Amino acid sequence: MGNRGPTIADKLDRLFKTVRPGGREYSYEEVATRIRATGVMISHTYVWQLRKGHRDNPTIRHIEALARFFGVSPVYFLDNEAARQIDEQLELLAALSDKSVRHVAMRVAGLSAPSLEAINGMIEHARRIDRLTEAEDDPSRQPAAPTPDDMQ
Repeated sequence: MGNRGPTIADKLDRLFKTVRPGGREYSYEEVATRIRATGVMISHTYVWQLRKGHRDNPTIRHIEALARFFGVSPVYFLDNEAARQIDEQLELLAALSDKSVRHVAMRVAGLSAPSLEAINGMIEHARRIDRLTEAEDDPSRQPAAPTPDDMQ
């Protein structure tokens, strides 16, 4: 893959893994059947081939149909920067589908900036304990976490 970024297969796989009705992954047949119902001819085998990278040059009609099915812009498949931004939104939606995460998010609404910073610091500490820190948790993109001295 080199510096080219994610492939169509990578992006389609990401959609299958994050756009999950009732917590389950769509089947290839389900995707193909619903796309065919819109008038675009596609087989479940072709959807599988695209996802696995065995085919990598879908028609614009197939790109548009897959994008429509998964609820993203067709640009997702064509522009890596747009795909990155859409992936971030999909991650947020996936996280908010978790009842516990949604409950925490609802409870912080309306808190002051210092309170939000304190909570963010606690969350970052918990993520480090659970070894969940990731590259996108770049401190330059987050409010500064308070130190123990700040909390006294």
